[in-house]
Amino acid sequence: MKIFYLNNPASGNKNGAKYFSLINKEFDKRNIEYESVQTEYAGHGTEIIKHLTFEKYDGIAVSGGDGTLFETINGYFANKSSKRIPVGVIPIGRGNAFARDLDLHPEKWQEAITAIANGKTKKVDVGFCKTPQEQFYFINILGLGFVTDVASTAFKLRALGHFSYILGVLYRTISLKPFSLRMEIDGKKIERENVFAEISNTRYTGKDFFMAPNAVIDDGLLDVILLNKLTRIRLLQCLPKIFTGEHVKLKEVECFKARKIKVVASPPKILTPDGQLIGNTPIEIECLSRKLEVFI
Repeated sequence: MKIFYLNNPASGNKNGAKYFSLINKEFDKRNIEYESVQTEYAGHGTEIIKHLTFEKYDGIAVSGGDGTLFETINGYFANKSSKRIPVGVIPIGRGNAFARDLDLHPEKWQEAITAIANGKTKKVDVGFCKTPQEQFYFINILGLGFVTDVASTAFKLRALGHFSYILGVLYRTISLKPFSLRMEIDGKKIERENVFAEISNTRYTGKDFFMAPNAVIDDGLLDVILLNKLTRIRLLQCLPKIFTGEHVKLKEVECFKARKIKVVASPPKILTPDGQLIGNTPIEIECLSRKLEVFI
Protein backbone atom coordinates (compact mmCIF):
# COMPACT_ATOMS: atom_id res chain seq x y z
CA MET A 1 0.00 0.00 0.00
CA LYS A 2 1.23 3.48 -0.89
CA ILE A 3 -0.51 6.55 0.51
CA PHE A 4 -0.30 10.22 -0.45
CA TYR A 5 -0.53 12.12 2.82
CA LEU A 6 -1.69 15.77 2.87
CA ASN A 7 -1.37 17.77 6.09
CA ASN A 8 -2.69 21.24 6.90
CA PRO A 9 -0.27 22.73 9.46
CA ALA A 10 -2.72 25.53 10.29
CA SER A 11 -5.58 23.21 11.28
CA GLY A 12 -6.72 22.80 14.87
CA ASN A 13 -5.57 26.29 15.90
CA LYS A 14 -2.24 25.64 14.14
CA ASN A 15 -1.67 22.31 15.87
CA GLY A 16 -1.60 20.58 12.49
CA ALA A 17 2.15 21.13 12.21
CA LYS A 18 2.70 19.17 15.44
CA TYR A 19 0.65 16.23 14.17
CA PHE A 20 2.53 16.09 10.86
CA SER A 21 5.58 14.33 12.31
CA LEU A 22 3.45 12.19 14.64
CA ILE A 23 1.34 10.90 11.75
CA ASN A 24 4.43 10.25 9.61
CA LYS A 25 5.87 8.16 12.47
CA GLU A 26 2.58 6.27 12.74
CA PHE A 27 2.75 5.39 9.03
CA ASP A 28 6.34 4.22 9.54
CA LYS A 29 5.34 2.10 12.54
CA ARG A 30 2.70 0.34 10.45
CA ASN A 31 5.05 -0.16 7.48
CA ILE A 32 2.84 1.94 5.21
CA GLU A 33 4.68 3.44 2.26
CA TYR A 34 3.76 7.10 1.93
CA GLU A 35 4.62 10.48 0.46
CA SER A 36 3.78 13.46 2.67
CA VAL A 37 3.18 17.12 1.80
CA GLN A 38 2.03 20.14 3.82
CA THR A 39 -0.22 22.90 2.53
CA GLU A 40 1.20 26.43 2.54
CA TYR A 41 -1.82 28.68 1.92
CA ALA A 42 -5.60 28.64 1.59
CA GLY A 43 -6.62 26.63 -1.48
CA HIS A 44 -3.25 24.89 -1.74
CA GLY A 45 -4.77 21.53 -0.86
CA THR A 46 -7.07 21.75 -3.86
CA GLU A 47 -4.16 22.50 -6.19
CA ILE A 48 -2.02 19.66 -4.81
CA ILE A 49 -4.73 17.00 -5.13
CA LYS A 50 -5.91 18.32 -8.51
CA HIS A 51 -2.48 17.69 -10.04
CA LEU A 52 -1.73 14.44 -8.21
CA THR A 53 -1.19 11.30 -10.32
CA PHE A 54 -3.65 8.91 -8.67
CA GLU A 55 -2.17 5.91 -10.48
CA LYS A 56 0.89 6.11 -8.21
CA TYR A 57 -1.10 5.60 -5.00
CA ASP A 58 -3.58 3.32 -3.28
CA GLY A 59 -5.21 6.12 -1.32
CA ILE A 60 -5.07 9.68 -0.03
CA ALA A 61 -4.78 10.52 3.67
CA VAL A 62 -5.66 14.05 4.76
CA SER A 63 -5.11 15.47 8.25
CA GLY A 64 -6.89 18.67 9.18
CA GLY A 65 -10.48 19.75 9.71
CA ASP A 66 -13.53 20.07 7.50
CA GLY A 67 -11.98 22.96 5.57
CA THR A 68 -8.95 20.86 4.64
CA LEU A 69 -11.25 18.05 3.53
CA PHE A 70 -13.25 20.58 1.46
CA GLU A 71 -10.08 21.54 -0.40
CA THR A 72 -9.17 17.87 -0.84
CA ILE A 73 -12.44 16.78 -2.40
CA ASN A 74 -12.55 19.77 -4.74
CA GLY A 75 -9.07 18.86 -5.93
CA TYR A 76 -10.14 15.22 -6.12
CA PHE A 77 -13.05 15.85 -8.47
CA ALA A 78 -10.99 18.26 -10.60
CA ASN A 79 -8.29 15.60 -11.00
CA LYS A 80 -8.08 14.06 -14.50
CA SER A 81 -6.57 10.71 -13.45
CA SER A 82 -8.51 7.73 -14.78
CA LYS A 83 -7.95 5.83 -11.54
CA ARG A 84 -10.08 6.71 -8.51
CA ILE A 85 -8.62 6.08 -5.06
CA PRO A 86 -10.15 6.17 -1.55
CA VAL A 87 -9.67 9.05 0.87
CA GLY A 88 -8.72 8.62 4.53
CA VAL A 89 -9.69 11.34 6.99
CA ILE A 90 -7.39 11.94 9.98
CA PRO A 91 -9.33 14.40 12.19
CA ILE A 92 -7.09 16.99 13.85
CA GLY A 93 -9.08 20.16 13.09
CA ARG A 94 -11.51 22.20 15.16
CA GLY A 95 -14.72 20.78 13.65
CA ASN A 96 -14.17 17.31 12.16
CA ALA A 97 -17.90 16.95 11.46
CA PHE A 98 -17.50 14.55 8.53
CA ALA A 99 -15.03 12.37 10.44
CA ARG A 100 -17.54 12.16 13.27
CA ASP A 101 -20.03 10.47 10.94
CA LEU A 102 -17.32 7.87 10.26
CA ASP A 103 -16.89 7.42 14.05
CA LEU A 104 -13.40 8.95 13.89
CA HIS A 105 -12.42 11.46 16.59
CA PRO A 106 -9.42 13.79 17.24
CA GLU A 107 -8.60 12.28 20.63
CA LYS A 108 -8.19 8.88 18.91
CA TRP A 109 -6.65 10.02 15.63
CA GLN A 110 -4.52 6.86 15.45
CA GLU A 111 -7.73 4.92 14.72
CA ALA A 112 -8.01 6.79 11.42
CA ILE A 113 -4.60 5.43 10.42
CA THR A 114 -5.70 1.95 11.49
CA ALA A 115 -8.67 2.33 9.13
CA ILE A 116 -6.33 3.25 6.28
CA ALA A 117 -3.99 0.35 7.05
CA ASN A 118 -6.88 -2.14 7.16
CA GLY A 119 -8.05 -0.96 3.74
CA LYS A 120 -11.78 -1.22 4.43
CA THR A 121 -13.81 1.37 2.55
CA LYS A 122 -17.33 2.57 1.82
CA LYS A 123 -18.78 4.96 -0.71
CA VAL A 124 -20.43 8.13 0.57
CA ASP A 125 -22.49 10.93 -0.92
CA VAL A 126 -21.08 14.28 -2.00
CA GLY A 127 -22.90 17.57 -2.52
CA PHE A 128 -22.37 19.50 -5.76
CA CYS A 129 -23.23 23.21 -5.92
CA LYS A 130 -23.43 25.56 -8.91
CA THR A 131 -23.70 29.34 -8.68
CA PRO A 132 -23.83 31.71 -11.68
CA GLN A 133 -20.08 32.33 -11.22
CA GLU A 134 -18.61 29.04 -9.97
CA GLN A 135 -19.13 25.46 -8.90
CA PHE A 136 -17.76 23.35 -6.06
CA TYR A 137 -18.26 20.15 -4.08
CA PHE A 138 -19.00 19.83 -0.37
CA ILE A 139 -18.90 16.79 1.88
CA ASN A 140 -20.41 18.08 5.09
CA ILE A 141 -22.85 20.98 4.91
CA LEU A 142 -23.76 24.13 3.01
CA GLY A 143 -25.38 27.00 4.91
CA LEU A 144 -26.78 30.43 4.19
CA GLY A 145 -28.44 33.20 6.18
CA PHE A 146 -27.86 33.62 9.91
CA VAL A 147 -25.39 30.71 10.14
CA THR A 148 -23.20 32.21 7.43
CA ASP A 149 -23.42 35.68 8.96
CA VAL A 150 -22.24 34.24 12.29
CA ALA A 151 -19.38 32.38 10.57
CA SER A 152 -18.34 35.56 8.77
CA THR A 153 -18.22 37.53 12.03
CA ALA A 154 -16.44 34.70 13.87
CA PHE A 155 -13.81 34.52 11.12
CA LYS A 156 -12.90 38.16 11.71
CA LEU A 157 -12.57 37.39 15.43
CA ARG A 158 -10.90 33.98 15.00
CA ALA A 159 -7.98 34.95 17.25
CA LEU A 160 -10.45 34.56 20.15
CA GLY A 161 -11.01 30.86 19.38
CA HIS A 162 -14.46 29.36 20.09
CA PHE A 163 -15.46 32.56 21.90
CA SER A 164 -15.55 34.20 18.46
CA TYR A 165 -18.69 32.20 17.63
CA ILE A 166 -20.45 33.33 20.80
CA LEU A 167 -19.72 36.93 19.92
CA GLY A 168 -20.82 36.23 16.35
CA VAL A 169 -24.17 34.85 17.52
CA LEU A 170 -24.82 37.82 19.82
CA TYR A 171 -23.84 40.39 17.21
CA ARG A 172 -25.90 38.81 14.44
CA THR A 173 -28.88 38.31 16.74
CA ILE A 174 -28.97 42.05 17.45
CA SER A 175 -29.02 42.76 13.71
CA LEU A 176 -31.35 39.85 12.86
CA LYS A 177 -33.47 40.40 9.77
CA PRO A 178 -35.35 37.54 8.03
CA PHE A 179 -35.04 37.30 4.26
CA SER A 180 -37.18 36.01 1.43
CA LEU A 181 -36.32 32.44 0.49
CA ARG A 182 -37.58 30.54 -2.56
CA MET A 183 -36.63 26.89 -2.90
CA GLU A 184 -37.35 24.05 -5.26
CA ILE A 185 -36.87 20.70 -3.53
CA ASP A 186 -37.04 17.80 -5.99
CA GLY A 187 -39.52 19.82 -8.03
CA LYS A 188 -41.62 21.04 -5.08
CA LYS A 189 -41.60 24.84 -4.78
CA ILE A 190 -41.77 26.61 -1.42
CA GLU A 191 -41.46 30.23 -0.27
CA ARG A 192 -40.56 31.29 3.25
CA GLU A 193 -39.52 34.24 5.36
CA ASN A 194 -36.32 32.60 6.50
CA VAL A 195 -33.55 33.04 9.08
CA PHE A 196 -31.20 30.29 7.89
CA ALA A 197 -31.07 27.27 5.62
CA GLU A 198 -28.65 24.38 6.08
CA ILE A 199 -28.22 21.66 3.46
CA SER A 200 -26.56 18.72 5.18
CA ASN A 201 -24.83 15.56 4.09
CA THR A 202 -23.66 14.76 7.62
CA ARG A 203 -25.41 14.90 10.97
CA TYR A 204 -23.01 17.34 12.58
CA THR A 205 -21.63 20.73 11.61
CA GLY A 206 -18.63 22.23 13.37
CA LYS A 207 -17.58 20.61 16.60
CA ASP A 208 -20.85 20.26 18.48
CA PHE A 209 -23.86 21.31 16.36
CA PHE A 210 -26.18 18.32 15.79
CA MET A 211 -27.73 20.13 12.84
CA ALA A 212 -29.25 17.26 10.86
CA PRO A 213 -29.85 14.32 13.22
CA ASN A 214 -31.56 12.26 10.52
CA ALA A 215 -28.87 12.72 7.84
CA VAL A 216 -27.20 9.61 6.41
CA ILE A 217 -23.99 10.01 4.41
CA ASP A 218 -24.74 7.26 1.88
CA ASP A 219 -28.52 7.41 1.30
CA GLY A 220 -28.35 9.47 -1.92
CA LEU A 221 -30.14 12.38 -0.23
CA LEU A 222 -29.26 15.71 1.38
CA ASP A 223 -31.12 16.94 4.46
CA VAL A 224 -32.55 20.47 4.27
CA ILE A 225 -33.04 22.27 7.59
CA LEU A 226 -34.91 25.60 7.53
CA LEU A 227 -35.29 28.00 10.44
CA ASN A 228 -38.08 30.36 9.53
CA LYS A 229 -39.01 33.83 10.79
CA LEU A 230 -38.94 34.31 14.57
CA THR A 231 -38.14 36.99 17.13
CA ARG A 232 -34.66 37.66 18.51
CA ILE A 233 -35.64 36.34 21.95
CA ARG A 234 -37.13 33.22 20.42
CA LEU A 235 -33.96 32.70 18.38
CA LEU A 236 -31.81 32.75 21.51
CA GLN A 237 -34.24 30.30 23.14
CA CYS A 238 -34.03 27.94 20.17
CA LEU A 239 -30.31 27.97 19.44
CA PRO A 240 -29.21 25.74 22.38
CA LYS A 241 -31.39 22.95 20.99
CA ILE A 242 -29.02 22.60 18.01
CA PHE A 243 -26.51 20.95 20.36
CA THR A 244 -28.92 18.05 20.97
CA GLY A 245 -30.82 17.93 17.67
CA GLU A 246 -34.06 18.88 19.43
CA HIS A 247 -34.37 21.97 17.21
CA VAL A 248 -35.91 19.84 14.44
CA LYS A 249 -39.07 19.53 16.59
CA LEU A 250 -39.60 23.30 16.82
CA LYS A 251 -42.56 24.87 15.00
CA GLU A 252 -40.21 27.35 13.32
CA VAL A 253 -38.09 24.55 11.82
CA GLU A 254 -38.82 22.52 8.70
CA CYS A 255 -36.89 19.46 7.50
CA PHE A 256 -36.79 17.93 4.02
CA LYS A 257 -34.75 15.30 2.20
CA ALA A 258 -33.84 15.89 -1.43
CA ARG A 259 -31.66 14.88 -4.36
CA LYS A 260 -31.84 18.21 -6.18
CA ILE A 261 -32.35 21.67 -4.69
CA LYS A 262 -32.62 25.17 -6.12
CA VAL A 263 -32.32 28.24 -3.89
CA VAL A 264 -33.06 31.91 -4.54
CA ALA A 265 -32.73 34.43 -1.71
CA SER A 266 -33.63 38.10 -1.59
CA PRO A 267 -31.33 39.79 -0.88
CA PRO A 268 -28.70 37.31 -2.20
CA LYS A 269 -26.88 35.38 0.51
CA ILE A 270 -23.25 34.34 0.97
CA LEU A 271 -22.68 30.57 1.24
CA THR A 272 -20.81 28.53 3.83
CA PRO A 273 -19.84 25.17 2.31
CA ASP A 274 -17.97 23.05 4.89
CA GLY A 275 -17.21 26.15 6.95
CA GLN A 276 -15.75 28.15 4.05
CA LEU A 277 -17.14 31.46 2.80
CA ILE A 278 -17.57 30.89 -0.94
CA GLY A 279 -20.18 31.95 -3.50
CA ASN A 280 -23.63 33.51 -3.37
CA THR A 281 -27.21 32.58 -4.13
CA PRO A 282 -28.91 31.75 -6.45
CA ILE A 283 -27.65 28.16 -6.43
CA GLU A 284 -28.45 24.70 -7.72
CA ILE A 285 -27.42 21.72 -5.58
CA GLU A 286 -27.36 18.02 -6.35
CA CYS A 287 -26.57 15.02 -4.18
CA LEU A 288 -24.03 12.83 -5.98
CA SER A 289 -24.91 9.41 -4.62
CA ARG A 290 -21.96 7.39 -3.26
CA LYS A 291 -19.53 9.36 -5.38
CA LEU A 292 -16.54 9.24 -3.01
CA GLU A 293 -14.85 6.19 -1.52
CA VAL A 294 -13.47 6.65 2.00
CA PHE A 295 -11.55 4.49 4.45
CA ILE A 296 -13.62 3.46 7.47
